[in-house]
Amino acid sequence: MSSLPHRARGVKVLKAVSSPLRLQILNLLFDKSALSYTELMNALKMNPSRDAGKFAYHLKFLLKADLVEANAEAKKYYLTELGKMVLDIADKVEKKAVKPRGMLVRTSHFTLEEFDANKIANSLIREAMVPPEIAQKAAKEAEKRLFKSKIKYLTAPLVREVVNAILIEKGFEDYRHKLTRLGMPVYEVSALLDIKETGGGSSAMLSRAGDAVFREYTLLNVFPRDIADAHVAGAIHVNDLGTWILKPNEVMHDLRFFFQNGFRTTSPFQISHGAPQNFEATLSVAFNVLVHTSKEVNAAQTCDYFNVFLAPFIRGIDPKQVKEKLRIFLLNVHHHAETALGLTPAIPKFIADKPAIGPEGKICGKYGDFGEESLLLASLIIEVLEEESLPKPLLNPKIVIKINSEALVDKQARDVLLKAHRLAAARGLLYFASMLQKEVKYAVFSASGINLKADLTGDWETDTLRTGCLGAVTINLPRIAYESGKDKNKFFEILKERCELAARALRVKHAALKQHGKNSLPFMMQSSNGDTYFRLENCSRLINFAGLRESVEIFCEKDLSNEEAGKFSEEVIKNVLAFKQKFSKKYGKRLFPIMLSSPEASERLAQLDIEKYGVAKVKFSGTREKPFYSTTKRLNLAVDNFPYIPMEALEVEQKLKGFDAGGTLHVIEMANNDCKPEELMQLTEHLIKNQGLEFFTYNRISTYCDNCRKSWIGLLHKCPSCGSISTLTTFNRFAFT
Repeated sequence: MSSLPHRARGVKVLKAVSSPLRLQILNLLFDKSALSYTELMNALKMNPSRDAGKFAYHLKFLLKADLVEANAEAKKYYLTELGKMVLDIADKVEKKAVKPRGMLVRTSHFTLEEFDANKIANSLIREAMVPPEIAQKAAKEAEKRLFKSKIKYLTAPLVREVVNAILIEKGFEDYRHKLTRLGMPVYEVSALLDIKETGGGSSAMLSRAGDAVFREYTLLNVFPRDIADAHVAGAIHVNDLGTWILKPNEVMHDLRFFFQNGFRTTSPFQISHGAPQNFEATLSVAFNVLVHTSKEVNAAQTCDYFNVFLAPFIRGIDPKQVKEKLRIFLLNVHHHAETALGLTPAIPKFIADKPAIGPEGKICGKYGDFGEESLLLASLIIEVLEEESLPKPLLNPKIVIKINSEALVDKQARDVLLKAHRLAAARGLLYFASMLQKEVKYAVFSASGINLKADLTGDWETDTLRTGCLGAVTINLPRIAYESGKDKNKFFEILKERCELAARALRVKHAALKQHGKNSLPFMMQSSNGDTYFRLENCSRLINFAGLRESVEIFCEKDLSNEEAGKFSEEVIKNVLAFKQKFSKKYGKRLFPIMLSSPEASERLAQLDIEKYGVAKVKFSGTREKPFYSTTKRLNLAVDNFPYIPMEALEVEQKLKGFDAGGTLHVIEMANNDCKPEELMQLTEHLIKNQGLEFFTYNRISTYCDNCRKSWIGLLHKCPSCGSISTLTTFNRFAFT
């Protein structure tokens, strides 16, 4: 008998929901959370004068059944917990009674499951941290819409789209932002399958698809909104956005670490290699280091002092054997890893006194004891590169010739330098780095132009090796010129804001690599006796500037050679250096302004400005079909006084000196002029002694015929030998930017 009151209450509850009108009231209160008497009547489209009695009767019934409660102060009605429970049961009963056919969902786990609104609510709570009540309402609304649409083929992405639309409608944009699905449109995936367009085979397709996903993820979930918006709008360009949180930009190796400790790999299997015992094994170790590291960096990797560190391994070996083993190594590197090899014709004194690591990782004297072997290796590498470039230029690996004061006075070292200039005169290819100035005495140079100096701790090994460049953000200078309306104060105010955006983006990258580096950089993060190989904390962070020349021309209506324009460019650099000084305290000591080639950034930013302002207004380099903003420092050899660089051009470059803190690269265009190696070497000495150029390369444009297997200097449209047009390939390392 004691259960009768409970049964009576249950009957009352069931009776309360037996009326379609009362059920409608419950649903309205569930959707809106709380409504007043008048709001409920309006929502039910009832007339206050005609239907007041009818409405009051049904509302009172719900109140007595404890399904609805009233807040006298707020004058609002709410669902009780019992009311929510009853509504949920009513929905389940309705689904059982009228079960729609074909409502199966193809999930992202490649299974078919029956549609369940609770799974939507749970996903909202788990993925986007949506409050349970809001999640349940959104799930219920999605369920209604999907059932009403009578769709037969339902997929998880479609369900997500519907839910996202509901969240937007209800003003929950932040929750929708977190719930966004990352991926690629079907059209873009189809485009990737076009091998002719994509190139590189299936691995390249997978790489590009993954890159697209991580680009979206970084913009939506990693960057603060202002940084993401600035990149999308074209105010800045985050270089290598798809791998921003996964990889550093470049690494400067210290091969001695691996010569002494060997190395281990983590993919696809755990493989360990001990310290090399001979020269061939040493080259194998070096090659494997480069191949494994290539998967963990965005751009090039540099092996500085390459000939010095390998010198102890070739003592007593026939130079012909050494040369052929080097040839195999260089050709393997050419095919598998973008690399710069630093060669020093004369061993610097600060390395000469260092213990030399030899076979089996043992110390075998000092590097100064292996001067002849070091010089021989440098000479043989240049010879191999020259021979392999006879048919067509071998663009990788890139060879950096580091010139110190000893190399300019030692006869044997000068012979190697002359051999290098013979190759430069014929093909370009080589890069020349000055070690004469005090500030670059210990510097390591990447072929991209990035350099690391002993400016952090003062220890050249710690500051320049086993570290690298974290990344670069490119600032769109012409955009600032347009936005400032030729107001100088506004120009520098915007410039400061953009520099800080770039610095913050680089700080985000550092934090991501610090957190996830052990997973994303397993090879570089390996350690020996507690000593981790890659020094992430010592990496440089670069703020790159695109379109300085164009921005000055926009602002001053004169080019850089003009005095007024020159002063304005100097003001820009002065302000940038002041910002760098201020931001370095907050965003990292190795935050440097720089102006280096960045084809992707310079093209994208120019194109976005053309779309925004119109092609007639925008100052750009290149053509209308392929516009870009200048980032490369170019110097042209005078045709009438060859080889000679006009003084005016060098003076303009001196004005840009402030952008050299993180590195620089001057491209000296040789055009079609013939040049003797001796003359070119004299020019090199003049540039490093008298003009203070730190890093430069001589650029030769050449054309290769695949049919004749021959190449010629200059840009040709027809093969001089066989007359073919379709078999020609142009080689120009710096075609634009």
